[in-house]
Amino acid sequence: MPRPIQATIHIESLRHNLARMRASAPDARVWAIVKANAYGHGIERVFEGLRAADGFALLDLQEAERVRALGWRGPILLLEGVFEARDLELCSRLSLWHTVHCQEQIDMLALHKTHAPHRVYLKMNSGMNRLGFAPHRFRAAWARLAALPQVDEVTLMTHFADADTEGGIARQLAVFDEATHDLPGERSLANSAAVLRYGHDTAVRADWIRPGIAVYGSAPDHPAHDSAHWDLQPAMTLSSRIIGVQQLAAGDTVGYGSTFTAQGPMRAGIVACGYADGYPRHCATGTPVLVDGQRTRTLGRVSMDMIAIDLSPVAGAGMGSEVTLWGRAATGAVLGIDEVAQAAGTVGYELMCAVTTRVPVQAQAQDEPTV
Repeated sequence: MPRPIQATIHIESLRHNLARMRASAPDARVWAIVKANAYGHGIERVFEGLRAADGFALLDLQEAERVRALGWRGPILLLEGVFEARDLELCSRLSLWHTVHCQEQIDMLALHKTHAPHRVYLKMNSGMNRLGFAPHRFRAAWARLAALPQVDEVTLMTHFADADTEGGIARQLAVFDEATHDLPGERSLANSAAVLRYGHDTAVRADWIRPGIAVYGSAPDHPAHDSAHWDLQPAMTLSSRIIGVQQLAAGDTVGYGSTFTAQGPMRAGIVACGYADGYPRHCATGTPVLVDGQRTRTLGRVSMDMIAIDLSPVAGAGMGSEVTLWGRAATGAVLGIDEVAQAAGTVGYELMCAVTTRVPVQAQAQDEPTV
């Protein structure tokens, strides 16, 4: 039989989470963010769960082609825009909307020959300091775009840096409003954290929201809130099984570097999962894990192919027992990916994207056992 590790994508959870985003931002249209191969879930796997969105937003042209190949005829937005002039030809052919964040992209558009004008998202750098026009240059960029025959509608866009923290969005929102208050066009501002925390404000949800991580069941403001607080369901489960059991005596150590020492008799289960599968190596002893739906912890260092776990709280567990590294166990118990990420000193985004290609992945339409 194949090695007993598997990632499961829960289609119904994606539908649920997308509906939660809509409920948090009434009347706004929704971009489902599927960049980075749908945050590691697979664009083709998540499509059915997210096709109720108003559009799909992503980064590169190959991903856009994949969404079109699935039969999607609605809007697709390139969040970073084009990288060279010839990209605009594919934008025309695939009817892609695209972000403009610098003068060079306007120059490309001005020279582009197209029969149908493009829908453009004009991005302001309101404080994130990644991409976008400075507020005092934004109006001139808008005027230049609006005058181009290659451009149809211009949507005004920015991105919040601190929507998930106590810093909040007030400063950036004020900057954006001051620079755009009398400009025509739709607006798009809110990411996952802004939707959940401030979506009741019409100025924040605006015309289009851009939820990413929340659609996949991770709390954007963890550890202040967990996914259950926001009524989000895990869209990915990483599961495996116990492939060995060791009886430890007081003084016995576990794993490379002998970083865990047993204080008394105990059982350690060995799980078919390691950093070569995408499980974070930095997870030290104590990282939460579920065995047959019951919570326990990891022991010692994560190896390339195996993890040791404490079976003390799970008396009946042994060879073949289900292990949930994150997501939903067969019992229905949930281990949030954010908890595991916190133990590794990172965020759920990274864990989702880091699952390696040697891990089999299946899409699951209903709540069925994951292993």
